[in-house]
Amino acid sequence: MHPGEAVFVAQDLTKHYEMGEVTIEALRGVDLELRTGELVVLLGPSGCGKSTLLNILGGLDTASGGSLRYRGQDLTRAGERMLTRYRRNDVGFVFQFYNMIPSLTARENVAIVTEIAPDPLSPEEALSLVGLADRMDHFPSQLSGGQQQRVAIARAIAKRPSVLLCDEPTGALDSATSVSVLESLETLNRELGTTTALITHNQCIGGMADRVLHMSDGRIVNVTANPSRAAPRDLHW
Repeated sequence: MHPGEAVFVAQDLTKHYEMGEVTIEALRGVDLELRTGELVVLLGPSGCGKSTLLNILGGLDTASGGSLRYRGQDLTRAGERMLTRYRRNDVGFVFQFYNMIPSLTARENVAIVTEIAPDPLSPEEALSLVGLADRMDHFPSQLSGGQQQRVAIARAIAKRPSVLLCDEPTGALDSATSVSVLESLETLNRELGTTTALITHNQCIGGMADRVLHMSDGRIVNVTANPSRAAPRDLHW
């Protein structure tokens, strides 16, 4: 177990969706603890509940049952105003698709966040942390897929979130480009101490995590601890 204090504590977390007369059980009683500064990989096949769990952790969705606490605060009973404040101030999101505004430069895409955050990094600091100091004034069309994803990561961490949630951040990238993106995430986790949860179906990525949470059929079925994390470049692709 990572030695930091608990950031998230989930107990018997469930989520179901009503699709006409059919009930889909996306989460079936998840118990989970994530700690300060920890890098955790959620591993499992499509449809196993990984994204549902991440969305609930990030306040994008709410659980049907069970409890979820963030630094002692009960998110399962939070109203929309509280969840909006939580998403804005505490959580950074990175998705498979970059969601960049094509008419803005990399610097300007990051500034969208820094202009509303209470204590942000500057866009220049955030882009330098992901290795893009020389590409700040380039537009998305002038950047590779990996560079655009690193801009998205810079945008997510520019507000200094305590939690970074990444949903298949390398899903649209080749292996060489994936390495550079994962190295950026590892650097941020190590240097900023940001608790990081990363969804993937790629088993080799688990080698860079403190722990791997294996999910199947809406449950965490196994937890694997890594006493010594591998560098992304040393993973077997």
